[in-house]
Amino acid sequence: MKLDPLHAVPGLVAGALVLPDGLPAETIGEGGDALCAELAALRVGLERVGRRLGAGPLTRLAFTTERIEVVVVGGDAFLLAAALHRGLDTRAAQQTLARLALELSDLPQPHLEPA
Repeated sequence: MKLDPLHAVPGLVAGALVLPDGLPAETIGEGGDALCAELAALRVGLERVGRRLGAGPLTRLAFTTERIEVVVVGGDAFLLAAALHRGLDTRAAQQTLARLALELSDLPQPHLEPA
């Protein structure tokens, strides 16, 4: 499976591969489905902000909550995410997601209408 390399990331809680239509292509961990669904919703808002600011598409996002840290890498045809226990170094997750993003260039390109 495409997300298997994430299993080696220390402190991984969940991982997700989200397609442009918001559907999960793959999830890992107990929170993978929830992470996938919320990232799909978050992407819509962030891309709208990017368009309004003339900033271009979402390519990377990171945020921290009370309990987890989430790292997201975006491409035209996907979002890749890893949720980790808070307080851990996220560099391994960032590097793994970047490598996976390069490998995912074979995913079909979206043909979505602009919102």
